[in-house]
Amino acid sequence: MSTNTDISQLFEQTADVMAILGANSFRVLATRKVARLLHDCPRSVEELAGSGELDNMPGIGKHSAEKIREYLRTGHISEFQELVGQVPPGVLAMMNISGVGVKSAALFWREAGITTIEELRRRLDDGSLLNLPGMGTKKLAKIKENLAFSAAQASRQRLGEALPIAREFCQLLQTIPAVRQTAFCGSLRRGRETIGDIDILVCSDAAVHQQIQASLARHRQVAAMLAVGEKKISFRTDRGLQVDIRVVPTPSWGAAMQYFTGSKEHNVRLRELAASKNLKLNEWGLFAGEKAIAGETEEGIYEALGLAWIPPEMREDRSEVELARLMRDHATAELKAAFPFLADAPSTWQTLQVGDIRGDLHTHTVASDGTRTIAEMVAAAKRLGYEYIAITDHSKSQIQANGLNPQRLLEHIAAVHAVARNVQGIHVLAGAEVDILADGTLDYEDDLLQKLDWVVASPHAALTQETDAATARLVRAAAHPLVHVLGHPTGRLVAKRRGLEPDMPRVVMAALRSGVALEINANDWRLDLRDTHVRLAVEAGVPLCINTDAHSLEDFTQMDYGVLTARRGWARKANILNTRSGAELERWIQARRNTNE
Repeated sequence: MSTNTDISQLFEQTADVMAILGANSFRVLATRKVARLLHDCPRSVEELAGSGELDNMPGIGKHSAEKIREYLRTGHISEFQELVGQVPPGVLAMMNISGVGVKSAALFWREAGITTIEELRRRLDDGSLLNLPGMGTKKLAKIKENLAFSAAQASRQRLGEALPIAREFCQLLQTIPAVRQTAFCGSLRRGRETIGDIDILVCSDAAVHQQIQASLARHRQVAAMLAVGEKKISFRTDRGLQVDIRVVPTPSWGAAMQYFTGSKEHNVRLRELAASKNLKLNEWGLFAGEKAIAGETEEGIYEALGLAWIPPEMREDRSEVELARLMRDHATAELKAAFPFLADAPSTWQTLQVGDIRGDLHTHTVASDGTRTIAEMVAAAKRLGYEYIAITDHSKSQIQANGLNPQRLLEHIAAVHAVARNVQGIHVLAGAEVDILADGTLDYEDDLLQKLDWVVASPHAALTQETDAATARLVRAAAHPLVHVLGHPTGRLVAKRRGLEPDMPRVVMAALRSGVALEINANDWRLDLRDTHVRLAVEAGVPLCINTDAHSLEDFTQMDYGVLTARRGWARKANILNTRSGAELERWIQARRNTNE
């Protein structure tokens, strides 16, 4: 990890400790803000401290700057060490459980003497926590459920953590002269939201295991070598993630790519298809008896099985094999009957690309909890080649995110429009991310919403509602005539918080009736809509909008994860609202406005 990340995590942990110890809420928020600024800063703190710019960074006061310099000198911050030492580590770990915030963690510790996750699990089982103030049967049952969920996810890492690691190691291995090509496979290539381990293939017709071992030995992220063989090398990263590298010869490259990408269920379906043709499929190739008839390319494997090539993200045994057969056979009538939402009956699958995205319609600035100004966010979007961007800071209920009250929102709209007038080549929408309250009403009155160019309606609180209440809440918000898109509809955090569990088919149909779009939030903590929900929307014909929910310039790069999730749900370019040109988007907005006037 970088020094910026190390110090950021230290400030974030200290903010948690301060909150548990009952420190002033403004001090806690200020400490968290420093953590976020350091995390998102594109320049190293060493460089900023050396140039004297650290003291002038907005949001980092003199006191915090001195703490950062202390860390750079000594590797620790003495004041933070003293604070952290006052709270048992297990108490901080409790806060990683959805439903256990600062107040609950402090209550479990101070009132019940609980200092470890295991002790919390035992006390939840024996019912002794019912005597604590504010801890009813329902709340404790939900914490117990979320604790089990966290335990099940503990060994997995988010897509956004694993993908950069895999890319870096592929680049490293590609520098070995005898290596022809490298690629990551497995659930990571399929774009799954969490990853158990990383599979990397190396194509080489020579013995390269010793060169691979030597390259890995010098890499900062390699914590331990687990096994080194001629065909397979395994190691563990400094984050505890296992990486398996397999060396395959050129004639088997495509077969190995197909086999190790999976999924298991998809592979079983292909092997059954091969057997029905008296063929044998494995990681070395597709064989008729002892003769290899395909193997060097993935496309060759699928073609020999009578299938169109299937994008990796779709390989989950969700009827993609049948789709590929019909496309390969050009069975247009059958294809339309089996997959009526594919109106154009494609003969090849046109995979959605990040380059197809023409704007980001959910972003934040320093007006609420972002780290950059309106002008900086707009300039970054323009550098990406976007035709439009919506600035959508938080509404008034999001106090912890510095949400805008009505007067501040009016001033903010004026500020966004002022930037829009002064920038060429990109259309800037004055929007807001408006909270969907527990009963489905919105956080601003209609007369204020009418002044906005773009409204993202999202749930942020009351995320433990029962299914019926959560469904009614989202359906009501979708029916609001001034809403353009439902943002991250479940409010989940991947591997950390379950979020709402609404009846998504009902929510999708409500969106269809009202003409609103559904967001695929590309932040790798969210990926909400999830892939199965994307498929529901695609089949219903509801427009989707892939947004990064950017709070910093670096967050724009998370668009990759949203596109991967869209692909997993069979979304193509035509399904995504923000692949349209600026003029087409404006016509969509105007048509929605005319319909609801």
